[in-house]
Amino acid sequence: MIRKTLIPAALIGLSLAACTQQVKAPFDPGVCFAVERPEGQDVVFNVVARDQTQIEMCAARLEEMRVRFQRMGSTRREVTGAYQGQFVFIDGRGVSFSRTLDGARFFALARTGDGRLAVPGAIERDVTDLGVVVEEAAPPAPPPFPAD
Repeated sequence: MIRKTLIPAALIGLSLAACTQQVKAPFDPGVCFAVERPEGQDVVFNVVARDQTQIEMCAARLEEMRVRFQRMGSTRREVTGAYQGQFVFIDGRGVSFSRTLDGARFFALARTGDGRLAVPGAIERDVTDLGVVVEEAAPPAPPPFPAD
């Protein structure tokens, strides 16, 4: 009898302990945060910008911060941020979003050839047999309407 009650109670206790350790992103409307994860300390949220209307705008502010730090000599290539309950990750590939700090990420913005950020698929490219990337030509203009 004791065994039947101890095992479920232990499992519930372990699952609650796992839930309480997970870091949650702040839900402040329109506020973009930079997330710092110091070794052995709690996660710190620093305000980067206010009145941001979309998560993509927050990603742009975080990218701007990353570039400014690099111009000052920083070697850091990755930045983590938070916006209205979601985490924003910026790295060499582009921008990803996630609801958790260590969970699966949704890839949202890709880097172009010159390092800018764009929606994936916005830049169409074609790879030749030799492995050379060639920008796809614009579609031909429609024929003119016949004169009446």
